[in-house]
Amino acid sequence: MYLNGVTIHCDRFPNHNFFPFSLPIFRRRAPQDLSFHRPVVLFVGENGSGKSTLLDAMARRCGIQIWDKPRRHLAHNNPFETELKDYVTVSWASGHVPGSLFRAETFRDFADFIDDVALCDPGRLQYHGGRILSMLSHGQGFLTYFRGRFRMKGLYFLDEPEAALSPASQLELVACLQQVEAAGQAQFIIATHSPILLAYPLAQILSFDQATIEEVAYQDTQHFKIYRQFFMDRAAPTSRDEERRVHARAIV
Repeated sequence: MYLNGVTIHCDRFPNHNFFPFSLPIFRRRAPQDLSFHRPVVLFVGENGSGKSTLLDAMARRCGIQIWDKPRRHLAHNNPFETELKDYVTVSWASGHVPGSLFRAETFRDFADFIDDVALCDPGRLQYHGGRILSMLSHGQGFLTYFRGRFRMKGLYFLDEPEAALSPASQLELVACLQQVEAAGQAQFIIATHSPILLAYPLAQILSFDQATIEEVAYQDTQHFKIYRQFFMDRAAPTSRDEERRVHARAIV
């Protein structure tokens, strides 16, 4: 464990009219404290709930160098967009450690960048799985990058790492995380929609679906409930299914 927690100083926000300060989860007049007590912490919530926004702010506050592609149109002209970092404080367990922020939405461009670096300095490949990432499928590139990067001690922020992964590949990611966790060299804070990642053994789950950020059990997440109901509905025979079976028996 490298990071013990984070405090969101909602009471100090410059305004509540612009993103990210306008997000409902941050509309409080008092600080919000989150404590981390597991090496794997999962942020879960609906789209737009603020989990990726907080993840980004925490990474910036931890002094992590963030790679991002430039904005190319005026719609993103929001002077407050990255300022949440100025209103969060983090609590280190025993001093600062290096880390990284992974974003699924920018990975392809990032992979092109580090592939170009590797062509000039092949030794860099060892940090990214030993392969040219742009020559792999999107999902294969994710897993190759993770396996190479996570071998290094650090604090890892992951934003929807499941985005390009099949269910089988998501299980591979879970196995990779378990292996790294067992070595005691990394801490992960992950924003995810994946019911497979949310089932990570003994992970701490923080839900953004309430008025405040709350720790919840896996079975109490909206994601689990929705998937369970979906599969129960699909498994239950419908009247039309029964009609087809009766018709099939009559033909035989």
